[in-house]
Amino acid sequence: MAELRAMATRYALLPLRIFLGLTFVYAAVDKLADAHYLAGVGDVASFYSQTRAVRSSSPVGVLLGPALHAPTFFALLIAFGELAVGLGTLFGLWGRLAALGGALISLVLALTVSWNVTPYYLGNDLAYLLAWTPLLLAGTPYLSIDGYLIRRAERDRERGLVEGQVHRRSLMDGGIAAVALGGGGLLAGSLTATFGRPKKTAAAIPGTTPAAPAPSPTAGGKASVAVSAVPVGGSAQVADPSSGDAVYIVQPKEGQFCGLSAVCTHSGCTVNAPKSGQLYCPCHGSRFDAATGAVINGPATKPLPRYTVTRNGDRLDLGPAQS
Repeated sequence: MAELRAMATRYALLPLRIFLGLTFVYAAVDKLADAHYLAGVGDVASFYSQTRAVRSSSPVGVLLGPALHAPTFFALLIAFGELAVGLGTLFGLWGRLAALGGALISLVLALTVSWNVTPYYLGNDLAYLLAWTPLLLAGTPYLSIDGYLIRRAERDRERGLVEGQVHRRSLMDGGIAAVALGGGGLLAGSLTATFGRPKKTAAAIPGTTPAAPAPSPTAGGKASVAVSAVPVGGSAQVADPSSGDAVYIVQPKEGQFCGLSAVCTHSGCTVNAPKSGQLYCPCHGSRFDAATGAVINGPATKPLPRYTVTRNGDRLDLGPAQS
């Protein structure tokens, strides 16, 4: 019984380590395989658009300027950073450093995309930040490369090697393992980003128009699109003239038009264009009804704001938001 308790104590953090490692690897692969993530200014689901959407409400919004000036670099930095953290955690290589990286990524996300989540316990990034703390304190000494290097260093000391030699050997072998693991992760991530993403075409999302920069308001201060640009079950993106926020003009049924805000009511991210009758938020997974804006599943609890839409000949004019 004592041996079982001792073993349980040694491996108490193993489930957390496996969960965090797999989650961060999955998050990285999911980003690199997403056709929208690196799409840039013209796509409301891109890293650029999501960053711009949360900048005004984030307490570190002033620091997001470089990410908007070089969105591809910072998007890849986050994705490959998550991949490195996940692999380092899973294999137990430089576990404390990997945990520090995971905590920093979670902190950045908590201060940006999750900052406006209310109540706070619905925001998962704060939970991830705290989940990294035990690994940051304890490291990954068991069932890990770190554990192997520690045990081998002990054997080297018993053989009479001086501490400097032991340290250099551990550092060199750890570096070799990091290069091998990092090289494999970099190759896998690059292949995913190059070949794993579906090509974005107008037909990629049936019933929707390709993502594009929101049209400028007309001379009368109204946003307007052609009726032909909004197919049944599809949408066209415009900008709210008063706020500049993206709005989807949708036609859920023949001849029935309305406007739905593209800003998720959970944390302020930009939701994807309607698909299969739903609008999906890529940040935390909320789904909304594409006809009414009602919440289908959370963590969002409030519906998307609705706008009136008036048909004027062959044009659709966006009206004010409904209270």
